[in-house]
Amino acid sequence: MSFFDVAYEGSPPWDIGRPQGAIVRLADSGEIQGSVLDVGCGTGEHALELGARGHEVLGIDLAPRAIELARTKARQRGLEAGFLIADALRVDELGRTFDTAIDVGMFHTLTDEERPVYARALRGALRPGGRAFLLCWSERNPWGYGPRRVTQMELLGTFQDGWTVDAIEESELETRLEGGSVHAWLARLTRD
Repeated sequence: MSFFDVAYEGSPPWDIGRPQGAIVRLADSGEIQGSVLDVGCGTGEHALELGARGHEVLGIDLAPRAIELARTKARQRGLEAGFLIADALRVDELGRTFDTAIDVGMFHTLTDEERPVYARALRGALRPGGRAFLLCWSERNPWGYGPRRVTQMELLGTFQDGWTVDAIEESELETRLEGGSVHAWLARLTRD
C-alpha cells in the first residue's frame, strides 16, 4: 500500500470534506470552463462541486482508496463525475482533452525529475488555450511538518515550455491542521 492509500484509511489533513475556497472562487468567477480534469482528486470534493455546477468532470488519483471514496460520494449525492485510478504523469494518455485542469495539492508531491514530465503530460491533456489552476504549498510555511515547499520560481521554471503563466498569487490551502490553513500559491496557467 502506498502512503496515500494508508492516509485515506483515515482522515488525512488535506481532506477537509468540502472543496477548497480558492476553487469555489474560481468557479464562481467563471474561470473554470467546459470539461474539467481534476488531477490528484483525492476523495472527489472538487470534481463533485464542479459536476454539480454542470461541468463534465473526470477526477484522477493514483490511490485506489481515494477513488473508491470519491465514487461512493458521487453515488450518495446523486452527482455526475467520473473517477479513474490514473497517474498524473501520464494524463496525456487518457485519450481525451479537457478545457480546464485543476490540481489541488498534488504538484508539491512531485520530485524535481517528475515536474517537467507532469508539465508536458498536463499540457497534452488540455486543448490549445485550455487553462490549468494549480494550488500548492508555498515556501512561506514554516518547516517541520507537511509536504515539500514550492517557490514561485519553481513554478515558473516548470511551466515555461508550452505554457503561459498568467499569474501566481498568494492563497491558502485549507487543512485539518491546527490553524486551519497553510500558505499556498495559486498558479493560473494557459496552454499555448
